[in-house]
Amino acid sequence: MSPSLRLYIPRPEDGAFYIKMMTDPATMAYNAPWFPPDGCIPDPESEWDDLISGWIGREPERFYAYLQRISDGAFVGDVNYHKKAEGRYDMGIVVYAPERGKGYAKEGLRLLADRAFGIDGIPRLSNDFETTRGAAYHVHKAVGFREVGISDGIVHLELTREEYLRSLAD
Repeated sequence: MSPSLRLYIPRPEDGAFYIKMMTDPATMAYNAPWFPPDGCIPDPESEWDDLISGWIGREPERFYAYLQRISDGAFVGDVNYHKKAEGRYDMGIVVYAPERGKGYAKEGLRLLADRAFGIDGIPRLSNDFETTRGAAYHVHKAVGFREVGISDGIVHLELTREEYLRSLAD
């Protein structure tokens, strides 16, 4: 199957999509416990400026990219990882709500893993989120993440470089 997405490293002038996602209640609903009532980021323009200056070109400590649909160049989401502790990199993925249900999360996670493990050489990706987020859980498992624990309603998932590369060889 040919890829439908690619990673796109955004430029400062590409912030409109980030701002659109961060201010869309349907996209940001998962974030509501931290940013009530709807999960939207309060000052997305400032966040964008910080993201551009603090994340772009900071590999392998930090990585950020849009998910770009190849067929028309549209942005459909974003992915990131950042070093949390020695050997552990926390990651994230957001698919813009109108683009959900099209397989982009699974493909985006694979693109992020390819980048993290194949180009940047990081040892492990981790993601923690609420146990109620069943779709997120299933897509992570489909890419090879394994559950390493659950505490206080949060599931902890991880994927090592060796596990991912082994899965590609199988």
